[in-house]
Order: sequence, then structure tokens, then C-alpha cells
Amino acid sequence: MTTISTLDLAQRWLAEDKDPKTRAQIEGLMASGNEEQLELLLRTPIEFGTAGLRARMEAGFSRLNQLTVISASQGLSAYAERTVPHALERGVVIGHDHRHNSHVFARLTARAFLDRGFRVHFFPQIGPTPQVPFAVKQLKAACGVMITASHNPKNDNGYKVYWENGAQIKPPLDEGIAACIEEHREPRSWDVEGIEHDERVEDVTVPMMDAYFAEAQKLVQDVELNQSTLLQYVYTPMHGVGAPFAARMLSSFGLPPFVAVPEQEQPDPDFPTVSFPNPEEKGALDMAKSLADAQSIGLVIANDPDADRFAAAEKQRDGSWLMFTGDQLGAIFAAYVLEMARSARVPDAKLAMVNSTVSSRMLETMARVEGFYYADTLTGFKWMANELEALQNQG
Repeated sequence: MTTISTLDLAQRWLAEDKDPKTRAQIEGLMASGNEEQLELLLRTPIEFGTAGLRARMEAGFSRLNQLTVISASQGLSAYAERTVPHALERGVVIGHDHRHNSHVFARLTARAFLDRGFRVHFFPQIGPTPQVPFAVKQLKAACGVMITASHNPKNDNGYKVYWENGAQIKPPLDEGIAACIEEHREPRSWDVEGIEHDERVEDVTVPMMDAYFAEAQKLVQDVELNQSTLLQYVYTPMHGVGAPFAARMLSSFGLPPFVAVPEQEQPDPDFPTVSFPNPEEKGALDMAKSLADAQSIGLVIANDPDADRFAAAEKQRDGSWLMFTGDQLGAIFAAYVLEMARSARVPDAKLAMVNSTVSSRMLETMARVEGFYYADTLTGFKWMANELEALQNQG
């Protein structure tokens, strides 16, 4: 088999790419004769996996950019139409975060699905990742796409895919979608003008957020007790989208307003105060802790930039801060769920909890002692979500 030359790869890119910024990047590398960098950007196509796509934003078939987003959307829409019953009528849910290019990536995704004949359930403004899988299930959509790189560095972005059950995809779906992307790789349309005004596009923000918070409120049975608390706490969204959604959620639980870290409260795609915007990273909560210390507050909570990860720290008697691990938070949440289930007289046979195999054995021990059903899965929410769906179907 003849290997295509680097120059030919570059020419193919320029023949397909209509984004002036990424075109200029490839043209500049060609002009300077930087074949090594051209190889790096162009030779190996970006790989579609169970988490969708995630890569640095720059030119090239191996990176995330307008062209590769269009290709992914064309392939995904074709695969969904082929495999999901009544996919066109059920439609696709599309959302995006505040990162650089997320706005245009979401609209290019919508364009590809519209061209395939899909209805589009759209979140036109920035929002948290959980809104997309929730809307997929609520609206019985064929699939969903969230444009985000979660807590990755600022130069990255991603393309998360959710299937008709609201869970991220698992094998062999990823292989089928990847093959379809290759089959539909050449971009058909770059036109995003007037996307929101297309009659097949519906802004679902208000009804879906209302439904989401209504469902969440059902999880809390002691709102009146919460309303009487004198608790103070600091919150940071890590320069992400979480602040207004966290405020609404906590208010619906009857909790007092949080004290926000002002330097990190507003969405900022450059994440200027942290080197790595993951609240679980060492040092990421330093500003929140400093604010809490200054105001004699003993609790800090945080989301990652797309608000699908939660972290918490509690001040100790000696003035140090205890950062809760994911296992510890999981055990706390599980204990609360169990308490609420017992208060509601839910039979143990109807209560199930799931964690991944890399988690601690705390939940398994709780299940053995308390009598509810427990299962562990492979690592990743896609496995836990599918296991929970199977358990729900079993009653």
C-alpha cells in the first residue's frame, strides 16, 4: 500500500478546511517546511472512543477543530439513523460549555444532524454536562452530544456522546460510530447561520432545567430542616459554568446561599487562577480555602468546569483542611440515600447501589450490613449507568 506523503495530506486538509485559523496554521507549517509538526497534526486521525472525542484544539486530522467536529457529527448522525428506531423524529440533544470554540462546535454539530433530517433539542447557551444526558432520557431522544473537555487544560476540547438511554456509549457502539465517521468524513456543510431559527430546532433549556431541578428536589426530604441551618460554605465552579446551576440546586434544597470565590465565579475559558481546572487536583481549592479561612467558614465545595464532578473539603479543629476523597463522598451520599429510602419505607429489595470496581469496598460493606442490593462494574459512568438501567428494568 502506498503511503500518502505529508505534503499531500496537507493539501487534502486545505481542500476540505474552511476555518481561516486552522487553514493558516497548516499553511504556515508548509511555508516553514515543518514536516515533523505536519505529520503530528495530520497523519493519524483523531480516535473516536467510548468517551467520544477529546484533544487539543488546533489544525489537523488528529486534533479537535471544526472539520473533525463536522466529520464526527456526520458519522454519528448516520449511525444513529441506521441503528436507533425512529431516530429522526426522536432527535438529538446538543449542549456545550464555555470553552474556546464550544459555541461554534455545537452549532456545526446541529447543522450536521439537521442535514441528516434530525430534529434538534438544543441548549443554545453554555451549561453543565448533566443537562444533556438528562434531556436525552426525558425527551426520549435518539442520542446526545455535549461539547466539553470537562476539567482538561484550556487548549483542549471534547465531544461527549450519549446514547438513547442517557448513558455514554460502550463497546461495540464506539466501533460502529468510528466506522461511520470514516465513511462520512468529508465535510458537507459549514453553514451555522440561523441554526436557532430552523423550525426543527427547539430551545429546550427552560423545560429541561425545570424538569431537572424538580427531579433533584425529590431526592431531599428534609428541606424544612435545611432552611433552619446556619451553615456557611464557600463554593467555586473553577471558572466554569456551574455557579448559577449550583445556586438554584442548593436553594431548591432549602440551603442558604453560598459564598462564591469571586475570582473563579464567572465562566472563563482560560482558567486564569489554576494550572489544571480539576477541583480534585492538589492546590486547586487553595483560593476557596483562603476565602473560607478569612471568613471563618468551615466547608468548601466545588465543581469542575462542566459541573459533572464534585469535590469538598472540611476545616479541622487544628486549622488544617481535610479534602474528601471520591470514595468518602460516595459513602456519605450512599448513607444519605439509604436514610431517605428508610424514611420513605422503600423495601430493601427495591433499593440498589452501584459503584465501579476501582472504588473502595465501603458500599459493598454497607449493602451486606444493611441488606440492599449492590453491584460493581467496570470503571466509568457508562458502565454504572447501564447497570442501573438494567436493575431498574428488573424492578
